[in-house]
Amino acid sequence: MKNEPLYLAFLVYFNRDRDYFECHEVMEELWLAQGSDPLYKGLLQVAVGLFHFRYGNVIGARKMLHSAEERLKSYPMDCLGIDLGKLRSEAALYAAKLEAYEHSPFTYYDLTIDIIDPELREAVEQASAHISPNIPQRQRPMRGSKHEQRQQG
Repeated sequence: MKNEPLYLAFLVYFNRDRDYFECHEVMEELWLAQGSDPLYKGLLQVAVGLFHFRYGNVIGARKMLHSAEERLKSYPMDCLGIDLGKLRSEAALYAAKLEAYEHSPFTYYDLTIDIIDPELREAVEQASAHISPNIPQRQRPMRGSKHEQRQQG
């Protein structure tokens, strides 16, 4: 599953673009295709947590990162070709810092998913050449043309 196109796109959006909204979009599609596998839900929640904190939602970020840590803790440290243990630890640390945010605020920072499988690293590099960044990145869900038509009519 590690060379699945949606997974590759998730890693490109996460590491190269830091586009956590798009990470959510592709990982949700993969999560549903994989029968709601908690591993994919945990990865999705890391991205959603970072997205929330980037745009000022400390409570939402904390909840998502705690939930991600909980979901990911039963999986091996090296899973899906990534250093899942490191990501899990970093998400837990981020969540803990968000617990104390009111008294000890800090500046938002990105996380990086370390790709430890050479084959996966190469596949991500190849996929990256074909995935254009979303500029500008979406800061919130945007409704499609059907919504706009209803608003006009």
